[in-house]
Amino acid sequence: MGIVERIKEIEAEMARTQKNKATEYHLGQLKAKIAKLRTQLLEPPKGSSGAGEGFEVTKYGHGRVALIGFPSVGKSTLLTMLTGTHSEAASYEFTTLTCIPGIIHYNDTKIQLLDLPGIIEGASEGKGRGRQVIAVSKSSDIVLMVLDASKSEGHRQILTRELEAVGLRLNKRPPQIYFKKKKTGGISFNSTLHLTHIDEKLCYQILHEYKIHNAEVLFREDATVDDLIDVIEGNRKYMKCIYVYNKIDVVGIDDVDRLSRQPNSIVISCNLKLNLDRLLAKMWEAMGLVRVYTKPQGQQPDFAEPVVLSADRGGCTVEDFCNHIHRSLVKDVKYVLVWGTSARHYPQHCGLSHPLQDEDVVQIVKKKEREDGGGKGRFKSHSNAPVRISDREKKAPLKT
Repeated sequence: MGIVERIKEIEAEMARTQKNKATEYHLGQLKAKIAKLRTQLLEPPKGSSGAGEGFEVTKYGHGRVALIGFPSVGKSTLLTMLTGTHSEAASYEFTTLTCIPGIIHYNDTKIQLLDLPGIIEGASEGKGRGRQVIAVSKSSDIVLMVLDASKSEGHRQILTRELEAVGLRLNKRPPQIYFKKKKTGGISFNSTLHLTHIDEKLCYQILHEYKIHNAEVLFREDATVDDLIDVIEGNRKYMKCIYVYNKIDVVGIDDVDRLSRQPNSIVISCNLKLNLDRLLAKMWEAMGLVRVYTKPQGQQPDFAEPVVLSADRGGCTVEDFCNHIHRSLVKDVKYVLVWGTSARHYPQHCGLSHPLQDEDVVQIVKKKEREDGGGKGRFKSHSNAPVRISDREKKAPLKT
């Protein structure tokens, strides 16, 4: 029996099992088994030489956004309108068969937009090159899930389920669970609050399913069984997702109003070019990019090309800014002067741990190199004279 058949068999067993207090331990073990099998499904087959055929493209720009959706929802048209890159669009499904990149120039930054082939139900199991599409989306900063506003709401649930099956968690934060394997000592189970979804016995059973018998587990929030499994697996990626409802020109105003009020959602029309500027603004806000302008000493700031930082790509502190310019710059920094919204007064003397905000201006003051290498003040801390008295030069006698 293959891995896919075993997953379907366990899912069928979970579907026919009643959910109550007596069966929660059994259901927890079944969830752990499914998570293990899905991890095996993502691993490359044994004996395979090199990477398989894919359409990964080189990262370019300050951020990467992936377009995911069913066939014929307007992904290629949206790419063409936002970037100017031509992506073939037609009235039949699966027009796009490979990954087509484009560049969005927005707020002095370059954002890479990827048009991926449409995915279908069962993509997490490899149907319709679904694994390659999802692998590319894993390397993105955020996901734009393009949906057809004229079709049912089930498409959004299907896509979310397919992405969660391969370890993508959309619009979620990592659970506050501390987990560490140990060599000896058994399992240590603790929590800082009352747990309603999981107890010590269920935690032990899930850990034994993974053959973990020595570990330390600490719950800092009322987490579920799925959250504990995600922490044990350790290969989950938590990403932001914007649900883009296209083709609003073919539905009524009541449906448009209902869709636009949903969280993390925006409505557009590629046919009539409606609300595309709002989409770019929402995408910029979700990516959290921080533009920092440099100011040479005694000169005007350089507003032409900013240094772009983000929390997902290194961080937004002064130290991250220095590392972005050059790795060896941090050692020579004496202090920095900051102008902008992150400063309390202009300019503010800051250290390396100061968090920067969008459109800040930074001037770096470096340490002065001492020529003689001695101590401070008028007197030297060491002498350049020879160590032995016999090696010293004899002074000329004084004239009397």
